[in-house]
Amino acid sequence: MRNTRAALRYAKAALSISLEQNKEAALAQDMEYIVSVFAKNNALGQFLENPVIANSVKQDSLQQVFASLSPLSNKVIALLATNNRIDLLDQVAVAYLDILKKHQGKETAIVTTAVALTPALEKTILAKASQLSSAKINLENIIDPSIIGGFILRIGDLQYNASVAHQLDQLKREFTQTNYSA
Repeated sequence: MRNTRAALRYAKAALSISLEQNKEAALAQDMEYIVSVFAKNNALGQFLENPVIANSVKQDSLQQVFASLSPLSNKVIALLATNNRIDLLDQVAVAYLDILKKHQGKETAIVTTAVALTPALEKTILAKASQLSSAKINLENIIDPSIIGGFILRIGDLQYNASVAHQLDQLKREFTQTNYSA
């Protein structure tokens, strides 16, 4: 993702205004909708990145595609168009959702497991996550059979690796680095 710094600035400005107007939930709903539309339609992103198409045409097209958005969301789109940054709309939406979660004290923990989470394992992982972060944790499960067993927990830039594959890898390194002689 390029221009993430600029997208973050716009997202922070949008959050600031939405908090002032007490409309952060409505803007979050609009931003989730924008992210979902971009995820389903790669051509929309390519259209916005095309330098040949005028920003006014891009803005008009977005007004038609996102006709149901709130006035605040339309102002964000207009601001991006005015500053020739309309191609950042998807990145701004993602960044807005991320910083809103952080503002609300919420964080998403990504849990990689070999099989789907059971309620008991979910409880164990939530307990470990609460040790690593003081935020309210929401779990997202990714299934990866290559870790063999256990789990890998990622919260922000912290990672706790309790996978069997990792433990086997550590044993392998230990055996290859130790020089045994009789």
